[in-house]
Amino acid sequence: MSDCYWLTKTQLERIKPYFPRSHGRPRVDDRRVISGIIHVIRNGLRWRDAPEIYGSHKTLYNRFVRWSRMGIFSRIFSGLVSSGPEPDIVMIDATHLKVHRTACSLAKKGAFPAGLDVRKAA
Repeated sequence: MSDCYWLTKTQLERIKPYFPRSHGRPRVDDRRVISGIIHVIRNGLRWRDAPEIYGSHKTLYNRFVRWSRMGIFSRIFSGLVSSGPEPDIVMIDATHLKVHRTACSLAKKGAFPAGLDVRKAA
């Protein structure tokens, strides 16, 4: 597939110091899995819609969730930002989403933590 995203070897070597050590069984190819994660997030796909060239969608999902909980991606992003020169321009994403009118019923069902100031519908 020509539209698949692949990290270059240079890019992978740059972020490899942030990867956790593998314990027990060796990990599936890091380049393939990280490229698959980037492809899914970049294109807004469901995990199961990831092209098979990246391997099992379950592997992509599990690695993403596990490393997100461990803070690996945060460390990678922080390390990449801190290693370069200070940027001239900083951009902020202004994405917004429309909320369905039934979303207001979440406060009634106790979906919000107790500490939040959520008005109750009359």
